[in-house]
Amino acid sequence: QVRLEETGGGLVQAGDSLRLSCSVSGRSVSGSGVAWFRQAPGKGRELVAAIKWDGSFTRYADFAEGRFNISRDDAKNTVYLQLNSLKPEDTAVYYCAVDGNRVTYPEARPGAYEWRGPGTQVTVSA
Repeated sequence: QVRLEETGGGLVQAGDSLRLSCSVSGRSVSGSGVAWFRQAPGKGRELVAAIKWDGSFTRYADFAEGRFNISRDDAKNTVYLQLNSLKPEDTAVYYCAVDGNRVTYPEARPGAYEWRGPGTQVTVSA
């Protein structure tokens, strides 16, 4: 059984940084595409960043480019999302998700990912 657990969220001020962790069990991240999504109150789930199954490629949403960074530690079977220069509009629940298909280009659709964690809340005050 594949399980994901996100940690690292919290309440911070604008301009601060956080590092989110996604610990995966039941499946190796080294052969899986992994993405971070977020969902703010009253809004749909949107892609933040994704890393290709072989680790060779990453993609970011426009709002994340230059501020956020996705990385992977195969030894710990964990994927990270570094959040820098946080803004109040970054407030959301952040989820990680795993895609069991070895696609050429990481998917932006949440439905393309078979497994998802419960999420971690990030709140950024002005």
